[in-house]
Amino acid sequence: MRLTSGTKAGAVLAATALLAAGCSGSPDDGSEPTGPVELTFWTWAGLGEVVDIWNAENPDIQVVVNEQDGGDPAVTKLLTAIEAGSGAPDIMQAEYQKIPQLVSNDAVADISGLLSEETPGHFADGVWNAVTLGSDAVYAVPQDSGPMQFYYRADIFEKYDLEVPTTWEEYAEVARELHEKDPDKYLGTFSANDAGWFVGLTQQAGASWYGIEGESWSVNIDSPEVRQVAEYWGGLVEEGVIDNKPMYTPEWNQGLNDGTQVGWLSAIWAPGVLNSNAPDTAGKWEMAPMPQWDESAEATGTWGGSATAVTTQSEHPEQAARFIEWLNTDPVAVQALVDVSSLYPADVAGSEDALAEPPEFFSNQEDFYEIAAQTAQTTQPFTYGPNINVAYSAYNDEFAKATEARSADAFVAAVEAMQQITVDDLVNSGFDVAE
Repeated sequence: MRLTSGTKAGAVLAATALLAAGCSGSPDDGSEPTGPVELTFWTWAGLGEVVDIWNAENPDIQVVVNEQDGGDPAVTKLLTAIEAGSGAPDIMQAEYQKIPQLVSNDAVADISGLLSEETPGHFADGVWNAVTLGSDAVYAVPQDSGPMQFYYRADIFEKYDLEVPTTWEEYAEVARELHEKDPDKYLGTFSANDAGWFVGLTQQAGASWYGIEGESWSVNIDSPEVRQVAEYWGGLVEEGVIDNKPMYTPEWNQGLNDGTQVGWLSAIWAPGVLNSNAPDTAGKWEMAPMPQWDESAEATGTWGGSATAVTTQSEHPEQAARFIEWLNTDPVAVQALVDVSSLYPADVAGSEDALAEPPEFFSNQEDFYEIAAQTAQTTQPFTYGPNINVAYSAYNDEFAKATEARSADAFVAAVEAMQQITVDDLVNSGFDVAE
C-alpha cells in the first residue's frame, strides 16, 4: 500500500528514499571554516567533564555542552528548532528508538562519508543496525547500550536447590519449581508498563518491529517471533507461576526486598536499580546470560541506550562527526564515559577494558562485566520506526488488559492489536506502508 498524500511526513519519506539521502549539513558555500569552530552539544548524560578532555586537546574544535532533558522532551525541542530553521545544536544525544523519528523529520544528518572505515567494527552488529536503520547511511555513532541479562537471587536459588536456567524451557521449569516450593515467590513478573523491556525480549527472539521495503515502512509487530514471546509469557502468567504485576511499583520494590521477586530479566544498568530499591540485598544477587531460544545461537536484546548524532542544521558536520567518533570509540573518552557518566559503553573493546571491577552491589561476582561483554556482542539487529511511541503506548494499553485477563490468548490478541494501531497511525500520518 503506497501513500502519496503530500503530508510532511510522507514528503520527507519519499524525498529521502525513506532514509534521508542528502542531509550532510555542510556549509552552503563549501568553504572550510577559518579560526576555531564552536559546536553545541545537547545531552542529558552529564558529559561535561568528558568533553573537557576533548576541548583541552582540540583548541580548533571546541564543544559546548548544553544539558537537556532526555526522552521525548529533547526530541520535541530539537524538532521544533529544525522546523523553525534555527536554534538546533550541532550534536544531539538520542535514544536509539528515537532515531527513525529524527530521520523522517530530516533532523539528523547522514555522516557515513565522514567517519573512518574502522568505526563500525567498534560495535556489535545489532547496535550498529540501530544507527543505520539497515541502510548504507549512518545517522549517529552508538554511545551506550543496554544488553539484557538474567538477574537472580543466588541465595534463594541455593536454598531451594534451583539450577540457573540457560533456555526458556528451563526458565519455565524453574519458575514452576520455585512457585511450588514456595507459593509466595515468583521467578519474575510480566510487566505491562515498560514496552522497552518487551522489545528486548522479542529482539532476542529475532524480531524487528519495523522494516524497510524500498521507499516504504513495514510493521512487523505481529510476527511469529513476537507471538512466540507473547504466548510463552502469557502461558506462564495463565499458569500462575509468573507474577503479572508491573515493575517500578511499591509492591514490586517490596518484592525485590523481601525475596518474593526472585529474578529479574533486565539490562546492564540493573545493579543501580537494585541498589536503590533493595539495598539490603546487596551481595545476594548474581547475573547470568538471558535464557536462550536456541542454545546453538546465543542472542540477547537491549533495553535502553543512546547514540550521538550530527544535526542537519550544523554548519560544521565534519568537525562534529570527528568529535562524536572520538567520544564513542577513543579509549580515553570511553573510559571517561564510564568513570564520569556511569554509562555502559557501546564500544565493544571499551566495555571490556574500561570495566574491570564489578558493580559494588555485585561485588560477590568478579566476572560480572566479563559476562556482560560476552552477552553484549550477541545483540540482535532491531529496527525501530518513526512512530515507535505509538507502538509503545499501544503495548501499555493492550498488555495491561492481557495481564489482567491472565490468558495466553489475550497476550497474542494484544500483539495483534498493537500491529493494527501502529499501522493505522503510520498511514494516518502520511507514511508509505508496505502490505
